[in-house]
Amino acid sequence: MSNMEKHLFNLKFAAKELSRSAKIKKAIQKGNMEVARIHAENAIRQKNQAVNFLRMSARVDAVAARVQTAVTMGKVTKSMAGVVKSMDATLKTMNLEKISALMDKFEHQFETLDVQTQQMEDTMSSTTTLTTPQNQVDMLLQEMADEAGLDLNMELPQGQTGSVATSVASAEQDELSQRLARLRDQV
Repeated sequence: MSNMEKHLFNLKFAAKELSRSAKIKKAIQKGNMEVARIHAENAIRQKNQAVNFLRMSARVDAVAARVQTAVTMGKVTKSMAGVVKSMDATLKTMNLEKISALMDKFEHQFETLDVQTQQMEDTMSSTTTLTTPQNQVDMLLQEMADEAGLDLNMELPQGQTGSVATSVASAEQDELSQRLARLRDQV
């Protein structure tokens, strides 16, 4: 989805929210609590449905990532089987140079598997933790509570901000880059 499409979706969503809010307020002002209640129930139902769709989307993304990991593992397993067959043939001839080359290749493939697995795990964790800026969520919740005349007591645990998660992801990326450089130097 392009940026323009995202902005259009957000604008339409905001317009619907305002429309629902206006319908509820009008019904309350007219003293028609039954209609106001129906509008409020519909708004809550639709919001819950959107949250459920978002959860389902996250689950599908997680499954897709696991399938990708399985495909990668399958490729590496086939590669390792080929290496083992070559090692068996080489061990029979006892050519130390071939054995050394095959062991290096096996070690290289094993390290590549580690890097790929780590990258996949990092990708999975970063997509679920860094998608929404926490301060914007808090500000929106506070704004809605203020409009409704409610006191919102939000005690957030310290240390769970986007900047810390970003710096952790950055450090892990640096570590992966260093491992990749070492692997390239070995080849």
